[in-house]
Amino acid sequence: MSAPHRTAEEIGRTAAGPRPVPPLGTQRAAAELSHVDTTLSNGLRVLAVRKATVPLVELRMWIPFAGDDKLHPAKAEVLAETLLTGTARRDRIEIDADLALIGGDLGSGVDPERLSISGTSLADGLPTMLDVLADALTGASYADAEVERERERLIERIAVSRTQPRTIAREALQKHRYGDHPAVREVPQPEDVAIVTPEQVRALHQASVLPRGSVLVLVGDIDPQTVIGDLEKALGGWASDRSAVRLPALPDLTGGNILLVPRAGAVQSQIRLSAQTVSRTDPRYAALQLANLAYGGYFSSRLVENIREDKGYTYSAHSGFEFTDQTAVVNVDADTATDATAAALLETRYELARLGLVPPTADEVESVRQYAIGSLVTAASSQGGLAAQLAALAATGLGAEWLAEHPARLAAVTAEDVANAALEFFAPKRFTGVVVGDADVLAPKLKALGDVTVGEPA
Repeated sequence: MSAPHRTAEEIGRTAAGPRPVPPLGTQRAAAELSHVDTTLSNGLRVLAVRKATVPLVELRMWIPFAGDDKLHPAKAEVLAETLLTGTARRDRIEIDADLALIGGDLGSGVDPERLSISGTSLADGLPTMLDVLADALTGASYADAEVERERERLIERIAVSRTQPRTIAREALQKHRYGDHPAVREVPQPEDVAIVTPEQVRALHQASVLPRGSVLVLVGDIDPQTVIGDLEKALGGWASDRSAVRLPALPDLTGGNILLVPRAGAVQSQIRLSAQTVSRTDPRYAALQLANLAYGGYFSSRLVENIREDKGYTYSAHSGFEFTDQTAVVNVDADTATDATAAALLETRYELARLGLVPPTADEVESVRQYAIGSLVTAASSQGGLAAQLAALAATGLGAEWLAEHPARLAAVTAEDVANAALEFFAPKRFTGVVVGDADVLAPKLKALGDVTVGEPA
């Protein structure tokens, strides 16, 4: 007869008491990356990194893609959907076939700040992927039939997206933070997309898909030195004297009232708070990163323990950084049932104040430090993860050196550094934001909390 299985509780205990949890090991520094960080003759910055764990290559390209035109968001979305649907040399089927032969793919997307292109291929198929990319950058045709087909699909997706609570809350937060700044226009109106023409998309490509000021990251089984020459040949025809259009600087957040955005009959509310912080290049950033983790940046954070684990006000609560060009903010998100919204907001503000007045202990700091370093190493362990991290860094002028050196910066942060960052950046008065929900139910209690005003319906 087989022995009965022991329960988790039995495994975790001995006759003398609970088994001690082994201490966390020392995080090892990331291996030095063989890489080249240079600018091509056409003004495109290239960061090529050798990571030969598997015979693949990951590609990430970010092109600054801002615009003031009211229809710019709609035209940009249609362009992103149709950029890879045909060129003067290849139609959609030929593009797909060429990429399939190298085990590859390419895709594109857009936001108010940038046009992004991402792809992957077998390492020996990189020349083909670069040829397809160059073909699209220099000769995308935006055929009438392709634009019309993708435009109709886009209208349907946007119409659905704009009914989602998270989209509504995000747009409300953006408008409350930044007014009529171009950064606010993240999701275009369906009626604007409906009137975009192929001619407008072609004109936008010619005016804005530009190499100067853009960034290309390649990570994989490559020779970084050799690939630069390959890129000069492949992308030599993509050139302009003008630079890609950067998003205008965002105004600094100075705190202020929380705006209650009415959404009649909503059974859930979305709480979105935001405050100005510092960029990754600031000497205080590492301490600020650990302070954020202690507040709401991971599952064992104070905010999660309070409003999720202890009080059950929400299934998900989180805080994290949002980087735009050279600026950064910290955001706090929580979705709650309507009857728990006021209490959840109260506790969220309480934890902000407590972080500064009762700062993280030495044990808390060590826990979030190990989490931060471990997460960084884990995220950079795959080619795709490393490519994504480097692309985000390169877009703000940083590179592989910053990534390699950051674990040491995190290791050097003291509990006092974290306490200072918490007191400086997490004071409740620094935060502004929105609550989207049923104002008829929420307004009396939220107004009683103070610093809450009622706005126009979503």
